[in-house]
Amino acid sequence: MTTTAPSGAGLRVLVVDDEKPTVDELTWLLQRDPRIGEVLSCTAATEALRTLQETEVDAIFLDISMPGLSGLELAQILSRFKQPPRIVFVTAHEQHAVEAFELQAVDYVLKPVRAERLAEAVRRIGGGSEAPAVTKEVQIPVELGGVTRFINRSDITHVEAQGDYARLHTPTGSHLVRTPLSTLEEEWRPAGFLRIHRSLLVALPHVGEVRMESGRCSVVVGEGTELVVSRRHTRELRDLLLRRGQ
Repeated sequence: MTTTAPSGAGLRVLVVDDEKPTVDELTWLLQRDPRIGEVLSCTAATEALRTLQETEVDAIFLDISMPGLSGLELAQILSRFKQPPRIVFVTAHEQHAVEAFELQAVDYVLKPVRAERLAEAVRRIGGGSEAPAVTKEVQIPVELGGVTRFINRSDITHVEAQGDYARLHTPTGSHLVRTPLSTLEEEWRPAGFLRIHRSLLVALPHVGEVRMESGRCSVVVGEGTELVVSRRHTRELRDLLLRRGQ
């Protein structure tokens, strides 16, 4: 294990990668971040496990493909810790994103690593100072039998385009509103609505499962409704779902 000199109060992180140049690069980039107080490093997952049994860290920047114990296997072991560190996977392979999400990873950074992307990962593990915003419940007017009623936007699981209209789906039914999907996409994105197909928005808080079969991605919302995600939108969906592990 290699340890850098602490730079004052801040996060203590561990870099784990079997390639020494990658370890050196990540360590150098992390040392430059004022939110990082100390950087430890290992070149094998088994070495990292021994280190973590003796030293507490706030987060691990973890490679996936390593000889012997893989990064995913190490993450599974760490999930059984009483207070597991937060995990940021740093890898050259996109195909393990769903497994990373299932292991509650905070972020999934692809190599080659950019400084600004690594800084975003530090923010997600708790290196930011922004307070969570307090959101007010938004009610949407809908027509039911000639009577205007209101539904909570937080109850909407997904939205389906129907020409110049949009159909709002909730666990108890659906409602047609005269608003284009593109307008709802722009206005509701801060509330967690993401386009996953040219004709679909999904509410990320209602996503209970992500499925990958034969290279195709889908999500399950509500009581088992499966929605297909287009290839174009798969990566953005994965990134946003991973943020929910913060």
